[in-house]
Amino acid sequence: MFDWFRPTSPRPKKGRQVRSKTKVMLLAFFYSEGIVHHEYAPDRQTINKEFYVEVLHCLHESVCRKRPEKWWDGNWILHHNNVPAHTSHLVQQFLAKRGTTQLQQPPYSPYLAPCDFFLFPRLKKVLKGQRFEAMEDIKQNSMKTLLDIPKEELAKCFQQWEKRGAKCVAAEGNYVEDN
Repeated sequence: MFDWFRPTSPRPKKGRQVRSKTKVMLLAFFYSEGIVHHEYAPDRQTINKEFYVEVLHCLHESVCRKRPEKWWDGNWILHHNNVPAHTSHLVQQFLAKRGTTQLQQPPYSPYLAPCDFFLFPRLKKVLKGQRFEAMEDIKQNSMKTLLDIPKEELAKCFQQWEKRGAKCVAAEGNYVEDN
């Protein structure tokens, strides 16, 4: 059966997906064996340099508590992207005072940070299309998803990270496509 329309007929209505009014900002720090630190930004919180320093302070406490051998021998690297809050003078001073080694995110290299190519897409894939009644439901479901990631998958993520980094170096600063 066909529907015939004249050129002046109104177009058929299409259903539109309604975007959620509730948004949750998750800040997560992880390594090849698990989540080191996570927290949710308060509602309507701008992620500025002052807020990010507070988060980094909590991260340092988590590393010290969960991985003391990494803390004391300085054998850990922080890799975050180039957003202004991460590259600000205040944040750089904070990290320098604590002797935190950083891996600088090269410009024009999207999807080099493991959060961008692995963690957040994985969370979105699992949570996409679900409706949650309350903010706490979102947080509980996202934490369950985070904690359910097997160590083997995290280890593969960091192997991918190394390959992506090598590809970026080989490109000598030119734009690198998503792998």
